[in-house]
Amino acid sequence: MLPIENETIAYKWFEAFNEHDLEKLLSLYHDNAQHYSPKLKIRHPETEGLVKGKAALRTWWQDAFKRLHALHYKVTRLTANDKRVFMEYIRQVEIEPDILVGEVLEIENGRIIASRVYHG
Repeated sequence: MLPIENETIAYKWFEAFNEHDLEKLLSLYHDNAQHYSPKLKIRHPETEGLVKGKAALRTWWQDAFKRLHALHYKVTRLTANDKRVFMEYIRQVEIEPDILVGEVLEIENGRIIASRVYHG
């Protein structure tokens, strides 16, 4: 895919996340997608931070949206090539300090096949 097409997917990702629209978010992912997050590793150590497949993604984000009603991501930078998008954003939750986050989306045939979150 062209970098601009992958950027479009990333902006749709932010839109779905900020609307807490789980179905819209999951529609961007391949059925067998994988997701790694340090927060996942903390909340569910048995996963070692990695979930696989849409069912696991649904469970993870459904819980996040339920617990964190005001969760919002503010985009600060996107860099895309034909296979990946590096996203930099600020994670905002009213009960926690803002966190600067880096995340990489790996994209094939218009669907996210893997995502990996980086933050302290």
